[in-house]
Amino acid sequence: MFSRLPGLFLASFLLLGSGCANLVSGITSQLADDLAGSILNSEDIDTVREGVPAYLLLIDSFLRSSPDSEDLLLAASNLNGAFSALVVDEDRIKLFSDKSMRYVEHAACVSKSPLCDVRQQSYAEFEQTVSSLKVSDVHIAYSLGVAWVGRLQANSDDWAVIAELSRAKLLMERVIELDENHENGGPHLYMGGMETLLPASMGGKPEKGRAHFEKAIEINEAYLMTKVIYAQQYARLMFDQELHDRLLNEVLAADPVVEGMTLTNRIAQERAKDLLASSKDYF
Repeated sequence: MFSRLPGLFLASFLLLGSGCANLVSGITSQLADDLAGSILNSEDIDTVREGVPAYLLLIDSFLRSSPDSEDLLLAASNLNGAFSALVVDEDRIKLFSDKSMRYVEHAACVSKSPLCDVRQQSYAEFEQTVSSLKVSDVHIAYSLGVAWVGRLQANSDDWAVIAELSRAKLLMERVIELDENHENGGPHLYMGGMETLLPASMGGKPEKGRAHFEKAIEINEAYLMTKVIYAQQYARLMFDQELHDRLLNEVLAADPVVEGMTLTNRIAQERAKDLLASSKDYF
């Protein structure tokens, strides 16, 4: 039902990289800070891809001694969600996306967030909970929304899970209301992705998605992955080759070296080349 968005979910970890810098307090904090910075600013995509599993094991080892650390749980959620976008085996994708969801849900309860056990609520209760969220809840809410989208992608053959899409969208819409600039416009990027998962004939809202992509670009044009996902999700859905090729050529022409975004931008350019190469055949 859904097409997978590896760029979008890898972006979740990279957009949330600052959270990984807060893995633990004390002696390991500087190590985590340096490691996160090295990943975010790396120009070597293959090395990072090969190194992510080791980073997962590192976080799991930290969680053994600090199972209720909110920062650790959020970092583990973000990284497991990102890694699920880099594997091809469907069972492993579900495994990592499930871990991502469990970690962020535990973080919500540890932090005494209103979102603790929110998936067990009726839709009416869920609406009330989401409407009650405050600016101080944005960090947890956004992380939960990101993990939720990953869960939807990994279980696209399960209609019981797909039925949760409206909840994930409602949550991300609330994040936008509270702080649309959070994580460099990440909420708009995710809403754009969700609104363009389906054509209008099947309940999607592609024009609404386009508006979210445009807003994300307005907030942070240096983050090149937004234009790639915009092209992949909206332009291809609407068979707009002119927009598709323009966005991707802009990505390729841009300088990818930006503090905290270099790796993501390199990945975006790699993906842009692939999409452009298949443009004529697709359209």
